[in-house]
Amino acid sequence: MSVAPDETSPPPPAGPPPRLLDLGLRVAGGLVAVVAGVVTGVVELLLATLRVAGQLVGVSVLLAVGANIALGWFAHRAVGRRWSVALPAVPWFALMAVAAVRTAEGDLLLAGNNWVGLVMIVAGAMTFAVVGFRQILAPSPHSPG
Repeated sequence: MSVAPDETSPPPPAGPPPRLLDLGLRVAGGLVAVVAGVVTGVVELLLATLRVAGQLVGVSVLLAVGANIALGWFAHRAVGRRWSVALPAVPWFALMAVAAVRTAEGDLLLAGNNWVGLVMIVAGAMTFAVVGFRQILAPSPHSPG
């Protein structure tokens, strides 16, 4: 019976993840960003007509700005590319454009007399533009200094 502790070597340091796993996670993150862009767009459209005591409440504008900042950040972190802010931005903006067009039956989700909807579209699009601009101008993580 030995009193000395067992001399076991520590496990080797973890290397980079396998390329296929990394690619799969990036694609899954991109899909989540696209779906989240659609979901937040639908929620914002539903809240654009919210009224309290007969007055429109601009909660969807705040949600558009906050959610679009979070979506831009998530897409960049999940996909790892600077252009990835377009993944949630394109379906979000397409949904807003479709919601502003009258259907053949006369249905309209965003009317021109709804200031909340108009401000939500402008604020949301500007938020995606600013987030994308900041990501493009950010220094590369691999650049020296």
